[in-house]
Amino acid sequence: MHSTLAVRVYYEDTDAGGVVFYANYLKFFERGRTEWLRNLGVDQSDLATRERRIFVVKQLDTRYIKPARLDDLLTIHSEITRLGRASIDFFQYATLDGQRLCEGNIQICCVDAETLRPAALPHELKSLLEKVQE
Repeated sequence: MHSTLAVRVYYEDTDAGGVVFYANYLKFFERGRTEWLRNLGVDQSDLATRERRIFVVKQLDTRYIKPARLDDLLTIHSEITRLGRASIDFFQYATLDGQRLCEGNIQICCVDAETLRPAALPHELKSLLEKVQE
């Protein structure tokens, strides 16, 4: 399943040159993943409280193609490319008027909220994500 999220570029997102500071794309991608899960009915706060599971970024590979600027309305695209026992791989990219600006492969790891050690995705969540992937 492919998900999109509109993100406006604010002054705080830009650097001295007036373009989006490179690390802010990671924030935009985070918002895209969070809203994607929220739209599926997954409440990460509830997951942390009830299941004692949280998500952390384990690995990422990002490519910057073109700059975004103040007031641009970006579209953040998110999709799962692989579902593991304790991890979810996403491919995400930002576009402006259909032109790709930045893209990345991001691996999210499910960890125990107390120990921060890798932990299996909760069964209910994994089943939901497997259905979405079909």
